[in-house]
Amino acid sequence: MAELSPLLELVSARKRGEARGVSSVCSAHPAVLQAAFEQALDDGGTVLVESTSNQVNQEGGYTGVRPAEFAAFVGRLAEEAALPPGRVILGGDHLGPHPWREQGATIAMARAGAMVRDYVRAGYGKIHLDASMACADDPLGPLAETVAAVRTAELAAAAESAAAECPAGWPAPLYVVGTEVPPPGGQASAHGGPVPTRAADAERALALTREAFARRGLERAFVRVVALVVQPGVEFGDDVVHPYRREGAAELAAVADARGLVFEAHSTDYQEEERLRALVEDRFAILKVGPELTFAFREAVFALEAIERELLGRLPTNRLSGVGQALDEAMRSDPRHWKAWYEGDEEEVRLRRQFSLSDRCRYYWTRPEVQAALGRLHANLEGRRLPRGLLSQYLPHAAGAVAGDEPGLPRRLERMHVRRVLGRYARACRPAPAGISAAAELPLR
Repeated sequence: MAELSPLLELVSARKRGEARGVSSVCSAHPAVLQAAFEQALDDGGTVLVESTSNQVNQEGGYTGVRPAEFAAFVGRLAEEAALPPGRVILGGDHLGPHPWREQGATIAMARAGAMVRDYVRAGYGKIHLDASMACADDPLGPLAETVAAVRTAELAAAAESAAAECPAGWPAPLYVVGTEVPPPGGQASAHGGPVPTRAADAERALALTREAFARRGLERAFVRVVALVVQPGVEFGDDVVHPYRREGAAELAAVADARGLVFEAHSTDYQEEERLRALVEDRFAILKVGPELTFAFREAVFALEAIERELLGRLPTNRLSGVGQALDEAMRSDPRHWKAWYEGDEEEVRLRRQFSLSDRCRYYWTRPEVQAALGRLHANLEGRRLPRGLLSQYLPHAAGAVAGDEPGLPRRLERMHVRRVLGRYARACRPAPAGISAAAELPLR
């Protein structure tokens, strides 16, 4: 679907001593993707859009979408935004047996291999192979590193076989290997933070993976391993963000430089801009962000609903959207996406459902009743003048940037709010001006 040179350029830039990165947009929400494409048009950047093995696979995943369908969906949105195809890269995240881990390894790996082949055929250029999870018939406890490496190579063989079947000129996939501990997705507690990966462990993971590739005759594929996933010590949870502390990852930089690759950092959501910049400078060139983007979308929707109440709440002839209530009712009627994550009494759980940084709301925006309420909100505000003072109260960053009655304003305000997050990543990922580094400003503790 896209030129792969932007990802290769990250590695080349690092070899030149230039700190450059890319944000990985881990979301399927249309408003988030539209905001990402707008951001790229304005700053001249490339958009890396990723889907996970749970979210998108040959059986539909929890979205009901297959890899080719997701690729087409992203392509349509990019075309509507007038973003050239070469500036969109599709990535597959944690591609491995995880969706089928409750079955035996033979079955789970066969299905994982089929998934990886579908991802490659759909035009995904960045493939993160992750076979680190144990399956039903594996011994209890963490999966042995040697087994994980062998299974990673098995998935790489599946990807290479699919690439060989693609038309002439089809770009060969670039690979990311490795995983981080704890699992990604915003599950940190308020007590302490994740421990950064040790340099020796990163070296061993790379060596085992290289050996496993070689045993399968995949040396040429291993050359296209451009990044290793490690834990830099960042994570977030309901009400806590563990910030990046660069001293904990100092030894890892030498590993990246020696092996001619970069690192991929997961769960970088809610990190301050200078810490994102420090991550990029410290060889974490791929910064994954997801829940913070849909959290920002939810913030904007709730702000628009507050504006709606101010404008229409006292007029009996107008029907308020009730989007916040519709969202919470959808979550309560089907708690599978949040029940295991939110603890506390009834009021604490209610607040977490709506305002948790882990943003489990993101699984419910596609529900028909929520979509209907959101449509009412947009219709109620469309064409209606939004006073500047009212915008300043609920969306202060937008008050002086928009006309109060321009067409499509509600949706534009949502995208603008998401772009406040994307802009922070875009600035952190650009090469810093000469003589300026986050190292001079970022406290160690």
